[in-house]
Amino acid sequence: MQNRMLARAAIAAAACLVTAASAQAGGVQPTQGQSAEQMQKDVAECQALATQSSGFNPAAPPPPVASAPPEVGGRAKGALVAGAAGAAAAEVRGQARGGELYDQASDDAKQEYRQNQAKSAAAAGAVVGGAKQRQDRRANRAAEQQQAAQTQSQASAYDQANQGCLLGRGYTVTP
Repeated sequence: MQNRMLARAAIAAAACLVTAASAQAGGVQPTQGQSAEQMQKDVAECQALATQSSGFNPAAPPPPVASAPPEVGGRAKGALVAGAAGAAAAEVRGQARGGELYDQASDDAKQEYRQNQAKSAAAAGAVVGGAKQRQDRRANRAAEQQQAAQTQSQASAYDQANQGCLLGRGYTVTP
């Protein structure tokens, strides 16, 4: 998971660098005889306008989503909690269903009953804990993908605004 997050961050950073590089003077050519000084001024103004209109700044891209490290032990936690609850519930049920009969049962029989109930509850808790853990991981991945898509969309809007501005001022932009 950590490697996947680092790879996504590296891809986003590379996309930002490509976006920034396309707007630099090397990819912009004057078509109306503009001076180098005028071209620098126009490029800077177009970058500022593109940043303002798109909400994206290739020089300071948004940081990647700081997702929590993947949770581990969801099944074990679920089994532990449910097992303890199952044992306690077994004691209560035993007392409530016929307190005298339960009280007359041997301690071994009582313990076996509680253990059986705890085992059943622990098995169910392990399933629930594992499902919750998987659900949390899917939610984290969805948030990461949503942010990456939003960043890509903003970068694309930035490129379009920047290139449109430069074209309007008499430049050609090559990638």
